[in-house]
Amino acid sequence: MAIRRATQKQQVMERLASVAPPGEQFIACVHSETGPSPWLNALFDRIPGLGLAIALTRKYYFFTLTNTSVVVNSASRWTNRPGDVVASFPRHNFPVTKYNRAAVWSKFYVHFPNASKPTRLNVHRYWRNELDQLSSAFPVAVTAQAGQGSQYPAA
Repeated sequence: MAIRRATQKQQVMERLASVAPPGEQFIACVHSETGPSPWLNALFDRIPGLGLAIALTRKYYFFTLTNTSVVVNSASRWTNRPGDVVASFPRHNFPVTKYNRAAVWSKFYVHFPNASKPTRLNVHRYWRNELDQLSSAFPVAVTAQAGQGSQYPAA
């Protein structure tokens, strides 16, 4: 089970290296989780069974920024090991909306292929440097408004 950020990133990049085209450069790797704000966990845990139900419905992903694309891998709930590639987006066409860079839990929404609506993804401050690098692939309108702390319409 990988606990250190460097080990987790190494495992993701090793997994992607086997399927990446020659010359692909890995720039950043970010761990994220779906679901409502993690701040609500304390509230959910007070209601018997609800905290566990929410925890079991969360999905975990690694977003890897390369020189040409953003690759999304699933992540194991128990070991944080990278799983299969879930999606791959051209770097210039990354479908992100509502980016909010916060003090502890940042969030952004990604519209995955075959999904009816964008998925909320939460990123802990532990991954802040990598998230800042990943946000370079966000559409300009999304990153320009992130610093304002306001909600804005989907791009």
